[in-house]
Amino acid sequence: MSSTFGKFLTITTFGESHGPAVGVILDGCPPGILLDPETIQHDLDRRRPGQSAVTTQRKEPDQVEILSGVFEGVTTGASIALMVRSVDARSQDYSNLKDLFRPGHADYTYWQKYGIRDYRGSGRSSGRETVSRVAAGAVARRILERDGVRVRAFTVQVADIAALDRDLAFVEQNPVRCPDRKAAAEMERAILSAREAGDSLGGIVETLATGVPPGLGDPVMDKLEASLAWALLSIPAVKGFEVGEGFASAMMRGSEMNDRMTPEGFATNHAGGILGGISNGEPIVTRIAVKPPSSIAIPQKTMDRTGHERDFAISGRHDPCLCPRVVPVAEAMTCLVLADALLRQRAIEPYRPKAGV
Repeated sequence: MSSTFGKFLTITTFGESHGPAVGVILDGCPPGILLDPETIQHDLDRRRPGQSAVTTQRKEPDQVEILSGVFEGVTTGASIALMVRSVDARSQDYSNLKDLFRPGHADYTYWQKYGIRDYRGSGRSSGRETVSRVAAGAVARRILERDGVRVRAFTVQVADIAALDRDLAFVEQNPVRCPDRKAAAEMERAILSAREAGDSLGGIVETLATGVPPGLGDPVMDKLEASLAWALLSIPAVKGFEVGEGFASAMMRGSEMNDRMTPEGFATNHAGGILGGISNGEPIVTRIAVKPPSSIAIPQKTMDRTGHERDFAISGRHDPCLCPRVVPVAEAMTCLVLADALLRQRAIEPYRPKAGV
């Protein structure tokens, strides 16, 4: 099972949904980065369950423990180990599902690949694994901040309700994390309605990275957008990725799509901040499609391990829409990609001798 991501700045995550803890080992972080538990906790609090009526009601404090790699509030250059203990797992909610393959879940594919699966809350394929990513992403964010890079994500669509405005100051003021005040209220009502009906909704999360210097990314196989796609598509429930105009570019002419350069910079940013797989200094804009959560209360049909059709219903506590909690995960994975690319670029920057040498 692959649980490692990155080239220079690498993470390896561990833990299952109903295990005693989840966590991450982060290698390659430069020494001298200011880092304290509160910095990491801020992002974990944005991801944790039980925040509002539009998320799962599982109550996990998600308190981070820094086990290594930090001394007196500063990274040492050694491996950083972060752990979050689980305290509110209810494995009994899944006892009736241990022999069933739930529609939309990884039950069947894990069984086919490994011959065994942890059915308690989806085990390793659970969204709880993203706790580790968010913790590591908070460290990567600190690396980026030294170079003035800022990463923000927000929900821009739930079902057929799309955000038209981009008021980033409003994102953390509503439970859906939408930057459009009118759309946010509509999205919240739609999610609560779906929950009441025992169903769920999907949506789109957009990520905006500003202050990214030009030159990041390694063609031809490690283009920056390819690394971002790898990172963001690895998030549970993400089924689509685009950068800049994305799929809309298929309906544009070259005269519309081309970002003209001017003495003041690029006139437009249809490319989403990346040209030829390398950052061009413009804001990097990506979007991911998040499917509706597969765990719904509506009775369904499926098959069991013996091949017999079964009727079943899922109990327990589940998100009616994942977008609000995917937002900090998308930020974390974007931070990890950009921090890794920044460190890689520093390693290959050409030598420029000083004058007179």
